[in-house]
Amino acid sequence: MSDLTGFQDISPTTLADVLGREHVMNTGIRPLWPSPPRIAGPAFTVRCPPGDNLMLHAAIHRAEPGSVLVVEAGDVDYALAGGNVCAVAQRRGIVALVADGVIRDLAEVRAMDFPVFARGVIPYPGTKKAVVPLNGEVRCGGVRVNAGDIIVADEEGIVVTPHARREEVLLSARAKLAKEADESLDAWETAHRARIDEILAENGFEG
Repeated sequence: MSDLTGFQDISPTTLADVLGREHVMNTGIRPLWPSPPRIAGPAFTVRCPPGDNLMLHAAIHRAEPGSVLVVEAGDVDYALAGGNVCAVAQRRGIVALVADGVIRDLAEVRAMDFPVFARGVIPYPGTKKAVVPLNGEVRCGGVRVNAGDIIVADEEGIVVTPHARREEVLLSARAKLAKEADESLDAWETAHRARIDEILAENGFEG
């Protein structure tokens, strides 16, 4: 997982500043319990048609250790996964599930500390009929995700770094963090106020 070196140490907030809004999943995809650990890993992408979860169940046996399962579901009316699926995924070294859909057995999943970022919980499962290729492009939380894209997620949100840009983004993120570390709050406040006052003046604000 050499592609990941350093991403675990970069917050979604910093990555969002570097990458822009189009790489940030919307607020509908959220951690299902407070203060999850930050996760980072390459996406293993899954698409499940409405009411069906077959391919997610297939994916837990095929994704490499260190992967993040990223799922595009067709609805929020049927659970994609439950406690046993998440337990097997965790046992196989999958680091998290990020789903544009819902799960069930939340108490079980929370107790095992398997990070799940999803739209919510519903107790009724989907069927297992629809065969769809794995690791194709999916759309999750409004963001296009391809296999191998780097997913970083915690309580601040979920950011997708395209695989081809991983080195550039990591260098930019580290540079941003280094600059921030060298700047005191007093210096930041002075520069911030000057910038805000300039924008206000340019737009005719008086006060």
